[in-house]
Parts: sequence; C-alpha cells; structure tokens
Amino acid sequence: MKFKSLFKNPKPIIGMIHLPPLPDYNGSPGMDAIIKSALDDLEILENFNVDGVLIENEYDRPHRVKASRETITAMTAVTRAVMAARVNCVIGVEILLNDPIASLDVAKAANADFIRTDYFVDPMLRPEYGEFKIDPESVIEHRKNIDGEHILIMADIQVKYAKMLIDRTMAHSAELAQKHHADAVVVSGRETGDAPVIDDLDEARRGCEIPVIIGSGTDEDNANNLLSHCDGAIVGTALMKNKVVCAEKVARLMRSIGRLQ
Repeated sequence: MKFKSLFKNPKPIIGMIHLPPLPDYNGSPGMDAIIKSALDDLEILENFNVDGVLIENEYDRPHRVKASRETITAMTAVTRAVMAARVNCVIGVEILLNDPIASLDVAKAANADFIRTDYFVDPMLRPEYGEFKIDPESVIEHRKNIDGEHILIMADIQVKYAKMLIDRTMAHSAELAQKHHADAVVVSGRETGDAPVIDDLDEARRGCEIPVIIGSGTDEDNANNLLSHCDGAIVGTALMKNKVVCAEKVARLMRSIGRLQ
C-alpha cells in the first residue's frame, strides 16, 4: 500500500501550512513573505517530528472553485521551496476550493508526495458555489497522463461545509473512493476545528481497506481517542496561533500522543 510505504509512522500526524493570500488576491504580502511563512511553519513542524505537511492556499478569500494560472504558479513556487527545505516530512498540496487537477500539476512540478481533494466521489453542493463537479475518473486519468502515479490522493468523503445531494452512508462513500483509486479517505467534522463523529470513522473503515484519515478537529485532548479509530490525522487549527504554526501547540499535541518527552 502506497500510503504505508510513504508514511513510516503507523498513525501519521500531518500538519497544515496555511499560506497568506497569494499574489493574485488582495492583501497578499508577496512571494518572498509567503515562502518565508511556509518555511517557518515547516521548520517548527519538523522540529517536533510531525510526519507530514499539507500546504493549502487557505487565505485566498473568497476561494475559487478552479485555480487561476497565477495561483498554480505561486503554489508551485511555494511547494518547491518547501520540498527543497524539508528534512523528513512527507509533503502534500491542496489548491482550494476544488481543483484536484491543479493540485496534481503542482505536486508533479514540485515533486511533492500527495494531494488532498475535498470532492472526489460524493455529489455535494455549497450555496455560495453551487454543485461541485464529481469526476474521479478524470482525476485518476490526469494523474496517469502526467506520469504522477506516485502522487498519493487523499480524498475527503462527505466533506465539511457541503451538503450531500443523495442519501449515502459513509461506508459506501469510502468504498467508492477506494474503487476509484483514492489512496486514503479523509473524514472531517461539520466545519473547521470540529472533530469527526467516532461512528463516521468506524463506518468509513468498514467500507474500505485503504487508510482512513481525520480531516479536522484533532487536538491534544482528543487525539488518542480519535486515533484509536483511524489511521492518522491532518491537523491544522489545533497547531496554529494567529494563522501560523505555534511551536507550543505542536509540542503539546505530540506530547499527548507519546511522540515527545
């Protein structure tokens, strides 16, 4: 299984790097400052032995459904800088709001290890964006066409903030994600900072044989309980202060799960 060969820890912790606004958004501090922010976050996460890092253009507001050429160029530059500086971390990228093709292009150009995509097999909508295009076959075909089959796809199922358009169990969503060649499924709470329901994690694991990863809400208080029901966690909010990674918070989380003395 590609996931377990990439992540050596049996239950990896993947920290988030939330980038300041990119140059094609108002309020951008410019590429030098954006790359410095990303590298500062990376250094803290690596210092505390976090297993992976996921780079997102979180503060590009409002998010676009599809990435602009400027966004792809900037994300590629940042990801290349992070890849060049990393020591041990597995590096991934996600271009928000829903552009797995662009995320794959950035990962390929920067030689990153994985992408996350919020919408993969589940028909969903958000009032401010409408219904999302669901076409996992095209995503997998694109990965093949760019010679990127080494790039793992972590696919959210029934993702936070969006409304399902059909009645489907978490187990069925997980089964479909595996069938369409996702390398891991991601289960989140209802919004950023909310932990998933334990029953959702258990049901997702019943539906597939690929790893099930927590996508939101893991913190120092609940990490051990949540990790006993899944195969790892992506952690953002709980590790941040003032929109950047906080060393004290990372240390507390890693200590709580016995990965730091």
